[in-house]
Amino acid sequence: MATIVPSVSWPGACWTLLVCCLLTPGAQGQEFLLRVEPQNPVFPAGGSLLVNCSTDCPSSKKIILETSLSKELVDNGTGWAAFQLSNVTGNSRILCSGYCNGSQITGFSDITVYSLPERVELAPLPPWQPVGQNLILRCQVEGGSPRTSLTVVLLRWEKELTRQPAVGEPAEVNTTVLTSREDHGAHFSCRTELDMKPQGLELFRNTSAPRQLRTFALPVTPPRLVAPRFLEVEKSWPVNCTLDGLFPASEAQVYLALGDQMLNATVMNHGDMLTATATATARADQEGAREIVCNVILGGERLETRENLTVFSFLGPILNLSEPSAPEGSTVTVSCMAGARVQVTLDGVPAAAPGQPAQLQLNATESDDGRNFFCSATLEVDGEFLCRNSSVQLRVLYGPKIDRATCPQHLKWKDKTRHVLQCQARGNPYPQLRCLKEGSNREVPVGIPFFVNVTHNGTYQCQASSSRGKYTLVVVMDIEAPKSHFVPVFLAVLVTLGVVTVVVALMYVFKEHKRSGRYHVRQESTSLPLTSMQPTEAMGEEPSRAE
Repeated sequence: MATIVPSVSWPGACWTLLVCCLLTPGAQGQEFLLRVEPQNPVFPAGGSLLVNCSTDCPSSKKIILETSLSKELVDNGTGWAAFQLSNVTGNSRILCSGYCNGSQITGFSDITVYSLPERVELAPLPPWQPVGQNLILRCQVEGGSPRTSLTVVLLRWEKELTRQPAVGEPAEVNTTVLTSREDHGAHFSCRTELDMKPQGLELFRNTSAPRQLRTFALPVTPPRLVAPRFLEVEKSWPVNCTLDGLFPASEAQVYLALGDQMLNATVMNHGDMLTATATATARADQEGAREIVCNVILGGERLETRENLTVFSFLGPILNLSEPSAPEGSTVTVSCMAGARVQVTLDGVPAAAPGQPAQLQLNATESDDGRNFFCSATLEVDGEFLCRNSSVQLRVLYGPKIDRATCPQHLKWKDKTRHVLQCQARGNPYPQLRCLKEGSNREVPVGIPFFVNVTHNGTYQCQASSSRGKYTLVVVMDIEAPKSHFVPVFLAVLVTLGVVTVVVALMYVFKEHKRSGRYHVRQESTSLPLTSMQPTEAMGEEPSRAE
């Protein structure tokens, strides 16, 4: 008995098989078999395999191996031979043969090679997929064996959509998905499963790169565009474009344009509504019929709205005075003009034709000071009449004047009363008005209440003055003192008091004179005593002598 230990090797793995070959002499007529080991092996493609062919026939001298694979004799002996198979890439049947007692004996083994797919790829998805339409997912698989154990699975995220066997080379597996809004941004992929567990191995998986799906929905109505019918050159006007029912609104592109001029739009979205706003400013070279265009692009589809717009130029009205501040008596020319095709009317008088100016002349008088002149301009644009107005005020320079009707020249007021000197001056520039009393230059207020007394009696010079000259008006104030009975009574009292005073004075004098007497000097005395004269002396009697 002989024992051979063959080995099977391939990249990344190593197999060891124990083959026993029993060579026993047989009796005449005994049948002998040729064994091939390993029997029906399974291993990865590209590996190597050591095959042993053996028989119990004692007369078998030479055993050969028949195969299309690359082989090499490793060793041999009576009734056996070992061969090394290399780079086994596909399934194959190997045949061992020899001769026993002059008869050919054979044995075979089926080699099964397994391999993972070389390419697993999900076909590219459309850039955008309309919501509510069917999407066909396609997965292609190249390579992979044995195909009977290979399955292809299509996935949405990790959820299985379909599971099918891999058939054909390359194998293609399809499935149909009804897309919805929830599929926007979802990842789809393809996975292969090579189930080698029945052969004592494992389940081998290979997954493609995921692809992201973008879905969209457009409304059936076009965008709503709000724009002016007319736009003046060098003027600006807002433009607004709105579209509702758009999904996803945040990924839509909006373009606003005035003719060939792209507008700088600000886009905002809220839910399924999108709003774009811009400011349109017309150029001079755009004058005439134009279009405002709003384009909304999503999912490669376009929704568009156009509105007609007329760009026009409207110059004027330009209203001028030959002298805005004209001296009294001078000639003033008023003119009004506007652009081409514009009809102007000055103070109700139209110009001869559109585009022609309108004029009028006047001699400036005091009554023209502050006079307003009006000019209107009318332009027809696309069947509509556009109007503009302008006004200008004339200033007439004239000297100061005092209105005699409002400034009476003779005023008769009562003493100790309150009054207002109602004098008004006019002129341009506006004059200063002062009223001064003749002789004293005493000034009384004008237009302001003041307290009147008899001292205000007199003649006043009321003078209005400005840079254009002076104007004087004489005003007489007659202040009337009030009549009263108190004055005569007062005078009578004074007279009475005077008479009483005189009488009292005379009586006092007389009394003093009566009390005073004559004075005598005594001869014997050196002193001079004074004595009063008695009444008897006054009557001629001898006065008594002092002791």
